[in-house]
Amino acid sequence: MSALDQVPVPPKITRAQKAAAAKTASVLVEALPYIRRFRSKVVVVKYGGNALFADESAGDGADALASFAQDVVLMRAVGILPVVVHGGGPQIGELMTRLGKETEFRNGLRVTDADTLDIARMVLVGKVNRDIVSAINVHGPLAVGMSGEDANLITAAPTHADLGFVGNVAVVDPTMLERLVAEGIIPVVATIGADDAGQAYNINADTVAGALAEALGAEKLIFLTDTEGLRVVADDPTTVIHQASLEVIDEIVRSGGIVGGMMPKVEACARAVRSGVSRAHILDGRVPHALLLELFTDSGVGTMVVQ
Repeated sequence: MSALDQVPVPPKITRAQKAAAAKTASVLVEALPYIRRFRSKVVVVKYGGNALFADESAGDGADALASFAQDVVLMRAVGILPVVVHGGGPQIGELMTRLGKETEFRNGLRVTDADTLDIARMVLVGKVNRDIVSAINVHGPLAVGMSGEDANLITAAPTHADLGFVGNVAVVDPTMLERLVAEGIIPVVATIGADDAGQAYNINADTVAGALAEALGAEKLIFLTDTEGLRVVADDPTTVIHQASLEVIDEIVRSGGIVGGMMPKVEACARAVRSGVSRAHILDGRVPHALLLELFTDSGVGTMVVQ
């Protein structure tokens, strides 16, 4: 028997396998110009508590978080510099219910007394932040968790006395974020800030994401939430628009088409774009790999806000 007779014959490639390989190659070719364009650019991604909670409620939260982590890791692998900001409102509400504490909202904001602030810090910093960091670090030592209190990242100011320890972003010091990003680390930011006296405040995560995108001179600001994009008519899913200028955004706001939790996202998008962020996006975080679809395909999957 010759040596050639001992070489195993590889299995034949089926037509379906050839088609799948060709599709994969086509996707990679489509992604190439976007990878080149966004390489070495900062992209701030806000992973909404609503998107995460919706998946947890449906019983597939671990899969959804793993998919999000894969997207972020792939972004970093091709040279994009992601910064993750996360919310956790539904998770805070769930724990408050379990503890027998009532939740009060005023103008869409949670009234936050000292006990509620402790719960918010515990959920955001101790639970949600750690879950996201751990999901990313399955792929290697890539992510570091922090909150706005760390290294004076976010100096907060009270929103209104009636709301208790609910804050606004007064000042952003991006020094620590810039150092982490320069070292190839993916920062994961929980949205608790502190004032000059060290008093902590819970801050709307959409507002924080927009403020960090501005401070970092980000190329993109991306919101992952539980809706498919921005609607012209709030309760009509057929009115989703895939691209909107600032002029269009202003008109929809004036007409009352933006309500509830979408308002801070839209305001953050508009402010960021006006401040020099090239593009802002609102995506359905429940769609598998929504980040990659929006970043690396011609069609995208959500709403893009432009000048």
